[in-house]
Amino acid sequence: MKPKQARIALVQMRCGAKPEENFSRAIAFIRDAAKQRAQISQSEDHKNFELAEEIPGRSTSAFGDVARENGIVIIASLFERRSAGVYHNTAVIINADGKLLGKYRKMHIPDDPLYHEKFYFTPGDLGFQAWPTAHGKIGVCVCWDQWYPEAARLTALRGAEILFYPTAIGWHPSEKKQFGAAQYSAWETIQRSHAIANGCYVAAANRVGHEVPPLVASGGGDGIEFWGQSFVATPSGEIIAKGSVDREEIVMADVEWGRVNEHRTHWPFLRDRRVDAYAGLEKRMID
Repeated sequence: MKPKQARIALVQMRCGAKPEENFSRAIAFIRDAAKQRAQISQSEDHKNFELAEEIPGRSTSAFGDVARENGIVIIASLFERRSAGVYHNTAVIINADGKLLGKYRKMHIPDDPLYHEKFYFTPGDLGFQAWPTAHGKIGVCVCWDQWYPEAARLTALRGAEILFYPTAIGWHPSEKKQFGAAQYSAWETIQRSHAIANGCYVAAANRVGHEVPPLVASGGGDGIEFWGQSFVATPSGEIIAKGSVDREEIVMADVEWGRVNEHRTHWPFLRDRRVDAYAGLEKRMID
């Protein structure tokens, strides 16, 4: 029987230069969230090429143990080594029985200052998906994917009732005073709009902390100040839980699955879509 509600937890944490410590701390945060009766937990973990791993592998095995011991669903972002020279930014979905339910490979790969992702990652090829878990039907996209209405819509059309976005986004300190408020507002607004347009919950877990990579520091750069503020939005776009700008914490919220059906019934955007009139969306530009 489908549960009427679920408690979700977003792990908002710093990531340092030692991956093993990051991983251990993420596990500790997840266990703490489970003690607070969280049923779906999301965390973020970043590594370098030499630390990429196969999926399934060591990390998914460890997350599986925690999921099974606590009866929780875990969404975790990992650096996937698919084969020599082919790597993905991948989110894994582990069900409450500890089994790997599936994975999502980040589809949209950016290349911005200090976000040199095109150097590391191959674009995903698994498409947009949704998974029926023990605690609800979920969809997962990753970071830059969160800016694309098409990604949210296709995931919702697969049946997702909540969209999770593991995220690592922040300010360049030199730009923060002039552009910071507008940048953050745009990030939050686009995701709340996904919730409204698709009649589903949205949950975004973001990092905190100030990261200055060694090569940047030696060149006089000031790195990235991650803006945290992980949040959960309802199908009407209302924010029901939100983290701080600079603290490590667990952001928790209770979601009522009945609100998805209610919103999609009263605001039937999916019903009224003109699927016969959308030809051209598969093109880069329409002449």
